[in-house]
Amino acid sequence: MTFQTLRYEVHDAILTITLDRPDQLNAFTVSMADELVHAFEQASRDDAVAAIVVTGAGRAFCAGMDLSVGGNVFGLDETARPTPTDMHHRLTDPPIHQGVRDAGGRVALAIFACTKPVIAAINGAAIGVGATMTLPMDIRIASDDARIGFVFGKLGIVPEACSTWFLPRIVGISRALEWTYAAEILTADAAFESGLVRTVVAATDLLDTAYALAKKFITDRSPVATALARHMMYRNSAQPHPLDAHRVDSLAMFYTSIADGKEGVDAFLGKRRPQFTSRTSHQLPQVFG
Repeated sequence: MTFQTLRYEVHDAILTITLDRPDQLNAFTVSMADELVHAFEQASRDDAVAAIVVTGAGRAFCAGMDLSVGGNVFGLDETARPTPTDMHHRLTDPPIHQGVRDAGGRVALAIFACTKPVIAAINGAAIGVGATMTLPMDIRIASDDARIGFVFGKLGIVPEACSTWFLPRIVGISRALEWTYAAEILTADAAFESGLVRTVVAATDLLDTAYALAKKFITDRSPVATALARHMMYRNSAQPHPLDAHRVDSLAMFYTSIADGKEGVDAFLGKRRPQFTSRTSHQLPQVFG
């Protein structure tokens, strides 16, 4: 895919995805959604990518949905009358996929499925889908001038991008509901105090901070072990009983122990840096039922 709404740049094993509509404050469109889905799927297949940093061009991260487009601004087919049954059995059918599915949700699911650590470097405004798209990212770092808003109530719509799954897990259900009801804009400091963002830094230090953290995640690390740990943490934490996690842990421990685990143990005993050789593009064991 030739990207029109974002930039895809790999340097030192770190992919930077830059939302690139600066004149529109990187406002979100269906085309941007399609490109983001493709970018995260491509990154999972690309063994040259070990970690991902997502940011925005110019003075905003993403100011939300582009409300200036004609017709249904969310890209939905207003003639459709979808049902819960359709969403279970026809999710990938073109009429549902293109005319009913929430575009932000498709992006969130692509991020969730990604095999690489993902860091959001939130510069400036992150409003609506600009906020919710960061929730399936593993770490959020904000510049001191960042502003984050779950403002759906002001538009008469609901939280999207799977945010009702992610946000309560990050900040707790009471705070998630308060933010949704109030639909107010949060300062970077308020987002930090609630645990939504890890760190608030000067705008000039934002990307350097994100890249330094990404380096910690990937230096002398097994790509397969990292990918499995990412998926295990998200999925197992939503299971009803620790036995469900144990089943997954056991398979993941078994397969990593006979692959990169052997090199990790040898390197530890030999007091040397490990040389891991696994690749997420084709060596991820099946550990989930």
